[in-house]
Amino acid sequence: MGWGDLGAFGEPSKETPNLDQMAAEGMLFLDFYTASPLCSPSRAALLTGRLPVRSGFYTTNGHARNAYTPQDIVGGIPDSELLLPELLKKAGYTNKIIGKWHLGHRPQFHPLRHGFDEWFGSPNCHFGPYNSTERPNIPVYRDWDMAGRYYEDFKINLKTGESNLTQLYLQEALDFISKQQASQQPFFLYWAIDATHAPVYASKQFLGTSQRGLYGDAVREIDDSVGRILKHLQQLGISENTFVFFTSDNGAALISAPKQGGSNGPFLCGKQTTFEGGMREPAIAWWPGHIPAGGVSHQLGSVMDLFSTSLSLAGLQPPSDRQIDGIDLLPVILQGKLIDRPIFYYRGNELMAVRAGLYKAHFWTWSNSWEEHSKGIDFCPGQSVAGVTTHTQEEHTYLPLLFHLGRDPGEKYPLSFASEEYQQAVQHISGLVQQHRATLVPGQPQLNVCDQAVMLSLSSLPALPLRLCYHPTLRAEKLLKWMALIMVEELGLHFRLWSLDFKSCSDKWIISVANCSLGSSNLGS
Repeated sequence: MGWGDLGAFGEPSKETPNLDQMAAEGMLFLDFYTASPLCSPSRAALLTGRLPVRSGFYTTNGHARNAYTPQDIVGGIPDSELLLPELLKKAGYTNKIIGKWHLGHRPQFHPLRHGFDEWFGSPNCHFGPYNSTERPNIPVYRDWDMAGRYYEDFKINLKTGESNLTQLYLQEALDFISKQQASQQPFFLYWAIDATHAPVYASKQFLGTSQRGLYGDAVREIDDSVGRILKHLQQLGISENTFVFFTSDNGAALISAPKQGGSNGPFLCGKQTTFEGGMREPAIAWWPGHIPAGGVSHQLGSVMDLFSTSLSLAGLQPPSDRQIDGIDLLPVILQGKLIDRPIFYYRGNELMAVRAGLYKAHFWTWSNSWEEHSKGIDFCPGQSVAGVTTHTQEEHTYLPLLFHLGRDPGEKYPLSFASEEYQQAVQHISGLVQQHRATLVPGQPQLNVCDQAVMLSLSSLPALPLRLCYHPTLRAEKLLKWMALIMVEELGLHFRLWSLDFKSCSDKWIISVANCSLGSSNLGS
């Protein structure tokens, strides 16, 4: 979703009344950023409070190359990273993720192994449909079990754009909140819907209702869902005890515009780039009775700050054994303070730009390659700026391109190298870069290797029967199924469970797992 997609941020059709009301009742952040112009790295940053380069969410297969976790990627979130839900557990929180995970597909990366107690959603976006002979459709999970697959069990009509996924995700959120309120249980809900990601979808009741086409339909449904969640909190009487934050993982994908792409307002380019349109996000904080209504902040914020802020709300301290890049925004939100801090714009493992105050210095510029551009792939349609939106990677390390984002939010007019304003600003930013590099220890790259063998293929691989025996005093089907899951996962296998057959022996129970399609890059013997 883009900075300019909400009425509160100036979208002219004014089709987001609930989010606009959320902003009117809370605080609007005008200078809020994601940590990457692509989905997987920015989500890793949100949940770890750390730049993606620290957790290994990048690739070294190409300079300044964006990378994410398609279903054939081998890597994912490392066990060494401490995720927000893992830490919130220490304060007694129950944690649920609804929607897109995007931090790895293999068993060791499952969100329930990284602090979440519940999950309804998918490890990836709703790409497809695929031919399951070569590539399976992407699965949707309920906790540990696969509930089905996109296009097969969870329908998305690519011709009309119709899908009820957002409604399913909404109901999951409402039910989870009700359950926690009834048990007086503190909770963390990560509602990570993806309707505005191409292929864009909306439920039948919203199709054709927006002046902006299908993308606008999807935005309207998200807006309606947020409104219903906030109203539900109020009806349950827990709104004043619940902090809610709305934002996005990267700017609108202009490559999909105009039919399936959003608006980044006055900013340059979109998703995949480190120009403002790729990384500046809409952001709203809501907490009735605590946040003064109608607040507007120019604090430089980041999705990584939600990590530190959430810990602060729970009475916890961030981990002290690692570099945390997120800051606690509570003094900003509750007291109106401004905290001096820079924003680092990474693309892959390359530091492309840095913002300090109103100044932004580009050390590298690149939109996308000439090869891609010649095929119609354009991250900056209609926004060519000579010497800035380059299709070759241009280095400006020794003479950075400097913009004043107050006077020039569209990054069209670089300041003169000879000006005193340029010299002072670049000197300050260069010192920040030196300090940053002194603390930077890149993580092992997780997004380098794709291997189709890690994907489940239901028909191209042979079925493998599996039999387990256990004592009759522990005959519960869930326990036996759990044993089968652990056994298979420990072997590094991916499978789909079609049937369970329980048979009685003289002193044991036998479970036969039939029709399991297995895939692994290292089955061994």
